[in-house]
Amino acid sequence: MKLAHSFTLACLALSVNSEKLAIPEVDTVVGKVIDRLGDYVKYHGNDSVAGNISSHDGMASVLPRQATPYWYEAIAHQGISAFGTSGYTVYRNVKDYGAKGDGIADDTAAINAAISAGGRCGQGCSSSTTTPAVVYFPAGTYLISSSIVDYYYTQLIGNPNSLPVLKATSSFSGFGLIDGDPYYTQNLNWGSTNVFFRQVRNFVFDLTNIPAATQATGIHWPTAQATSLQNIVFEMSAASGTQHTGLFVESGSAGFMTDITFNGGIYGASIGNQQFTMRNLIFNNCVTAISQLWSWGWLYQGISINNCQKGIDISAGGSSALTVGSIILIDSSITNTPVGIITAHTSTSSPATAGTLMLENVVLTNVPTAVQLTGGSTVLAGTTGTTTIAAWGDGHEYIPNGPNSFEGPFAANTRPAALLSGSNYYTRSKPQYGTLPSSSFRSVRSGGATGNGVTDDTTALQAVIDAATAAGQVTFFDAGTYKVTRTLFIPAGAKLVGETYSIIMSSGSFFNNMDSPQAVVRVGHAGDSGQVEWSDMIVSTQGAQAGAILIEWNLATSGTPSGMWDVHTRIGGFAGSDLQVAQCPTTPGSSSINTACIGSYMSMHVTKSATGLYMENCWLWSADHDIDSSSNTQITVYSGRGLFIESTAGTFWLVGTGAEHHTLYQYQLVNTQNIFMGFVQTETPYYQPNPSAPAPFTVSSSLNDPDFATSCAGQSGNCANAWGLRIVNSKNILVYGAGLYSFFDNYKTTCSNGGGSENCQNNIFSLEGSNSNVNAYCLSTVGTTNMITENGATLALYADNVSVYPDTISLFRS
Repeated sequence: MKLAHSFTLACLALSVNSEKLAIPEVDTVVGKVIDRLGDYVKYHGNDSVAGNISSHDGMASVLPRQATPYWYEAIAHQGISAFGTSGYTVYRNVKDYGAKGDGIADDTAAINAAISAGGRCGQGCSSSTTTPAVVYFPAGTYLISSSIVDYYYTQLIGNPNSLPVLKATSSFSGFGLIDGDPYYTQNLNWGSTNVFFRQVRNFVFDLTNIPAATQATGIHWPTAQATSLQNIVFEMSAASGTQHTGLFVESGSAGFMTDITFNGGIYGASIGNQQFTMRNLIFNNCVTAISQLWSWGWLYQGISINNCQKGIDISAGGSSALTVGSIILIDSSITNTPVGIITAHTSTSSPATAGTLMLENVVLTNVPTAVQLTGGSTVLAGTTGTTTIAAWGDGHEYIPNGPNSFEGPFAANTRPAALLSGSNYYTRSKPQYGTLPSSSFRSVRSGGATGNGVTDDTTALQAVIDAATAAGQVTFFDAGTYKVTRTLFIPAGAKLVGETYSIIMSSGSFFNNMDSPQAVVRVGHAGDSGQVEWSDMIVSTQGAQAGAILIEWNLATSGTPSGMWDVHTRIGGFAGSDLQVAQCPTTPGSSSINTACIGSYMSMHVTKSATGLYMENCWLWSADHDIDSSSNTQITVYSGRGLFIESTAGTFWLVGTGAEHHTLYQYQLVNTQNIFMGFVQTETPYYQPNPSAPAPFTVSSSLNDPDFATSCAGQSGNCANAWGLRIVNSKNILVYGAGLYSFFDNYKTTCSNGGGSENCQNNIFSLEGSNSNVNAYCLSTVGTTNMITENGATLALYADNVSVYPDTISLFRS
């Protein structure tokens, strides 16, 4: 049976906006963690007074850190909030607010002042896009005595050339050196599934002043889509009995992390969330490297665990009430660790497919037990030498028919050489251009663009991009909202960097003809070759934009791939979009369509000529609610299509991406090849089937749109709903984790409640035509009767694959 839902522990916010989807068994596990922390899970305020710390904190003799200059510190800061208060300050240097960074003065109050200044979205605020901030930390050691509270829509950025150190005093109090979502009451301040658009990067978090026996956490990070942690080191006590934890996550609905090192501690990371992608994490001398509290699905890629007592513990809840849905570990290593992975999954454990574990290309060195069952019995023997686990897993498999229960080795995926660096999948972290001087950056505001969301900035933006690219400079988009009324072109060789998610926003009649769709941002022309790097920006629309293709990617890249990092599409639901509650309220009782709320034609189109694109932590979101509404009120905005890839040559990496609430599909791959996808996440529009797909759009055969009239002929139920993932005539598609979710039927969630009929929609993952080497590890669905269909025939039913809340298939092969 599916797990029943109830409104229970508020600290576990498994919410879909205003809807709380609570899982009692998970609540219990997380509740025990919270209880164990006791008084530690309390907010201790911004009441620290700057001053000198006594020498027993070991900091009196700290010398100033020698820093290599970083361009972002030196560049002119002229970003604005287009729809916020006039004169609002976006960029804040903590030293301008009194922080010393000398390792002696208590900098807590100064840092919190830098974050909170300007009437920002803090305690009691549900969410806001009008008070964005970048809080910058020059090199130094910043002594703190209580938590630094990270506000909504904030980027905390340190100097990547000389990482600033946030060092706790011995008497530190608070839930994390950085508290990303405080418990001002029994509830988190922000609903963790609605905490979007923020980053923390380039820091050392030093807990070593705190006595080893005292519970302490580096970062408390309940979070959701379009968030990230990058380039971080946690320093914790490795003494016997240590109670330090580097990272604590108890709830949320997605996220991404990369390039993080955990040294010491009882737990490197103690984490639970719906789904996550974590890449390039290093754990040294932890008692347990990763304690997995719960999950629906999780991808660990490029993990290195060294000299720990335990590697990854996924046994939470025990065999009778498992709370971890599925875990994938690839391209990783475990060294000098007695037990690699601890599980509670057995042939009789419950739920049936919970605790799924998939391993591929995992190197063990002196790991006597690779996988151990709670209680101590060996599931998979390890080695006192060195060995590589090519592929091993457990759960349900469909090859392509099933379900068949399995536990043991299986044939590893056939990896296309085009996707590899050595034997591992290619990866690349977001460039921060640390070696470039500030003169290598050209500001769009200095070049005449306003970013005020009102003035047409098309001409000014194009001139700056062209000039910067020709000169070998990086185009810097100062914080702001840049209105464009014609297509903005990004040529080969361009590098674009935003500031707290600078926004390119289409507006006007040019983008509002559904019969003549136009690109808002076009990267290269068909036939162009070269490389583009693009990071930290959003592409959006304003008002009715029925013909807007937000991003069109034509560029063919050979050699080092082009890249998009933290580049998102956002259609509606924010101040200035004219697609908010006032314009686009939900209408569950009416079948009429408000054409003024048709916000886009497509989020992103990768065309036939394109190849060689690496996308990391990119979220294509058609808003289901108004972020700037005090109650996160649901809205109805229509967006035609999510991510469409029809590249003939293929070769794409989708790392930690998501696409949500588009009408026809979220991901569509047609006549393409060589695509890595991990972990991908989707949601079906909340309004469907009122109207059913494709309304309000029409089917375009030139875009290989799904024809619901044909595919749904003769079917009852909710057939004409958006596809989560549709693959047509393609090959070498490697899916390392997918969460395809359908929570609503015309804004009601009874169709996805645990123990119910799982009939929000009939189908969600479609294979059509002739496909080859299509592989999916840990495919999870919610609210969907048929988990996989091939040319209209059902391959897998939800009822056969029940997991913790979603339904999960460990291994699928076409």
